[in-house]
Amino acid sequence: MTNLNNDISYTTDEIAQLLKVSKLTVYDIIKKGEIRAYRVGRQMRVDAVDLAAYKERLKSGGESNSTPAHTVIQHVQAPEPVTNNQVIISGQDLSLDIIASSLEETGLYRPLRSFSGSLNSLVKMYQGQADIVSTHLFDGETGEYNLPYINRLLTGRSYMVIHLLGRTAGLYVQKDNPKQLQNWSDLDRADVRLVNREKGSGARVLLDEQLRLAGITGRSIAGYDDEELNHMAIATRIASGQADVGVGIEKTARLIGVDFIPLIQEQYDLVLIKTTENEKLRELIIETLSSVAFKEKLTAIGGYDVTKTGTVLYETR
Repeated sequence: MTNLNNDISYTTDEIAQLLKVSKLTVYDIIKKGEIRAYRVGRQMRVDAVDLAAYKERLKSGGESNSTPAHTVIQHVQAPEPVTNNQVIISGQDLSLDIIASSLEETGLYRPLRSFSGSLNSLVKMYQGQADIVSTHLFDGETGEYNLPYINRLLTGRSYMVIHLLGRTAGLYVQKDNPKQLQNWSDLDRADVRLVNREKGSGARVLLDEQLRLAGITGRSIAGYDDEELNHMAIATRIASGQADVGVGIEKTARLIGVDFIPLIQEQYDLVLIKTTENEKLRELIIETLSSVAFKEKLTAIGGYDVTKTGTVLYETR
């Protein structure tokens, strides 16, 4: 690239489009210091000259343009990182955006959001690709949330688990519940069509565990392989008549206008890896979650139980 105007810069969305990669991949590249970036207000930006330099390094590595960026960055000599205080927060609940805003307001951290499901977020944390993750993973064997999965997936790591909030999960059904669905076992009926969440999400784990406990296999349910990426999309499909039922949380049902069958109280927790470097971050997260201001913001949204918000549930030595 030549004759670039030094005043031209790109957002992370624009960079993702130009490189034909996901926005999370762009964040990873920035976090690893492989492309220079800076913040304007709440928005990360990359100058055109720095994008050009990054692409030239990729080309000099001999990789073809068809090779995804996340597979070629390992061949690039990375410049000095722009900052060492970027924090990737992985999960999908609105409460995580409030946490990100609170961290940013301190001026100490630059939060980046990743919208992966609970199980996938824990895997990213194990791989060193997330600093704070949220989980709501139901374990049918113990009837507990989160810790059975966290203990297995983060084996060998030092970590802490902090309670974020409680929320009600259950079934989205069409207005007035024409199929008269009441519980998990009703999903196996021949006249019922499901729309499912993606693999690795907390809602998908909840459904699979409840089906297993009821002796039902997913392949026997119409629509089991029909997947959407969030509660909003599930509820919208049901409201439009494209499906009869889906798993989600109560708050979204009110927003979209579908009926909701409450079946379980979810435990929604945060997980942080413990390192010497992130001690201040861990203290700040506990302080933030325990504050009256944070709980008031959650309460104003509605649908959340903040009784135990900020409580440290588990911590390795």
